[in-house]
Amino acid sequence: MSTQYTNTVLMVEPVAFAYNLQTAENNHFQQNDFADSAQVQMLAYAEFQAMVSLLRSKGIAVLILKDTLEPHTPDSIFPNNWFSFHGSKAAIYPMYAPNRRLERRACVFELSKEAGYLVDTIKDYSSYEKQQHFLEGTGSMILDRVNKIAYAALSERTDKGLFHTFCSDFDFFPVSYVANQTVGEERLPIYHTNVQLCVADNYAVVCLDAIDNKAEREHLVTTLLQSGKELIEITEVQMHQFAGNMLQVSNSQGETFLVMSQTAHRSLTEQQINKLESYNKLLVAAVPTIEK
Repeated sequence: MSTQYTNTVLMVEPVAFAYNLQTAENNHFQQNDFADSAQVQMLAYAEFQAMVSLLRSKGIAVLILKDTLEPHTPDSIFPNNWFSFHGSKAAIYPMYAPNRRLERRACVFELSKEAGYLVDTIKDYSSYEKQQHFLEGTGSMILDRVNKIAYAALSERTDKGLFHTFCSDFDFFPVSYVANQTVGEERLPIYHTNVQLCVADNYAVVCLDAIDNKAEREHLVTTLLQSGKELIEITEVQMHQFAGNMLQVSNSQGETFLVMSQTAHRSLTEQQINKLESYNKLLVAAVPTIEK
């Protein structure tokens, strides 16, 4: 039987983390506040190690794959964008930025095999890059693995047709919409669904203010409620503080946790925090360099 959360997390250790000009084209959350790339790597490495320690201190298993200096892949610490696991099956995804396509490494599956996660079927969608069709893993899609529903905010990085292909291949019901953010005086699509929506076992954290189309907003709400989720709404301001970018995990004892950044936690109201804590413990990690 599927569960919504995992007790094992795979993380890529940074060796040359940096601001990525290629992804900044449509990721309006990025900020280039650092002049010294060595400083960025040093700070990101410290944040990474602190996150690993935090997860392991709660009994959550962490598999670590160290990045390589060549080829240079500044965003390699976000591997969920290029692969996902589904029991004995896995998917490999087409990436918008050319330098992110270099992140795909077979050793990910070797590491997972060593940890006891055996994959016998891999569905590779990376060839869609030639057609300029992209779908960036569980950044582009939020998966309700128990109810078999996939949610996607459409953008340059999340192609609707390819999203439906994935859902057909992996037996998910597709729910898509456009989620926007205000950039200057424009409303532009957010780059990834996982900054706007988090689906946990019994609740969902969602920024409905980002969905300008009333019918799409109502369809998302109805689907979430009918699947048994309590909605915990966040504002667009909170979304920009990464309050939608959360992940529910468990440990070997079956305790559940909601992992979030310190920036996200600080943006939440006392009422929102109390509601989240009524479902699971909160794990708060300081990752300001990585967020920027």
